[in-house]
This record gives sequence, C-alpha cells and structure tokens, in this order.
Amino acid sequence: MNPQDQDRLLAGLKSNNSIALKEIFESLYPLVYHTILRVVEETSLAEDLAQEVFIRFWNKRQKIDIKYTLPAYLKKMALNQALGYLRSNKSKFSDEVPLNEPLPATENPDHRVLDLELAEHMDAAIDSLPERCKLVFRLSRFEGLSYQEISDALQISIKTVENQMGKALKILREKMKPYLDK
Repeated sequence: MNPQDQDRLLAGLKSNNSIALKEIFESLYPLVYHTILRVVEETSLAEDLAQEVFIRFWNKRQKIDIKYTLPAYLKKMALNQALGYLRSNKSKFSDEVPLNEPLPATENPDHRVLDLELAEHMDAAIDSLPERCKLVFRLSRFEGLSYQEISDALQISIKTVENQMGKALKILREKMKPYLDK
C-alpha cells in the first residue's frame, strides 16, 4: 500500500467512510488473518479474531495514530488480538499433561516430575521479565517470528528487538542458573 493510498484511506476512515474500511479490509485481511493464524493455529478462530481486529480498528478510527505504515499497524493489532486471546484462554492451550492421563510406559515418573518442575520455574522466570522484554521473547521463541517480523509488528527497530532478546536471555540465564548447574 503506497503512502498516498494510506493517507486517503485513513482520511476516509476518520470521516466515517465505510468504503475506506472495505478497501483496507480487502487489501489487508490476508495479512491480519495469517498473522493471527501463526499464533492460534486454528483457521476458524483466526478468521473470527481477524474480523474482531477490523471491528476494533473501525471503532477506534477517530483516535488512530499510525507512525509507520497501515500494514504494520494492523499486523501489530492482529498480534495483540491473538496474544490477548491466548492469555485469556491460557488453560485451553496449556502444554501440561492432564493428571489423569497415564505416562508412557518408557518414561520414568521421577524424570517427568523434574521436567514439570523445571517447566514451572521456566514459566515463572519468563513471566517475571519486563513486559516489552517478555513480549519480544515470546514472539521470537514461542511464535517463531524473525527479528524483522517482530520489529515490523511492534514498530520498533531491529536493534531494539536484539537488545530486548539479549536482556531476556541474560535474565533467564540468571534465574535458571540453579537448575542449569545440576
């Protein structure tokens, strides 16, 4: 989307022109949908969340302040929508094995307990990271986004992404040191 089209469409949005929203939707829905799909990995859910992004976008049209590009802005909204959904439905997406599910016959129960304990400590260490640091770390390590994709989605420089990842890894190494030295 070129800057002239972006300016025209944003001006149309701010003057309550639903045709401008339709053009934006038709142009950028695939970007929003695929961004969400990478996070939630369920097509119908990604479709619903993508539609919610455009509804939120329309509802806040008067307050929109785009510093870079409209695609980057909507991609960030899409990531926030997907991550917000995962946060609010955390138990549904838990990696933990249910207590009533039998362990595989070859797996040592003592090792399983230690693995779960280590995972709990790692989750707690990640949750203790500063918010920006935690978001960058999760997008990189759990969502598989490249530094460039994170930079675009969060509208920050690649250098900032690198610094936040370095900070996250340093903090996590320190917090996990007692478990790594064993």
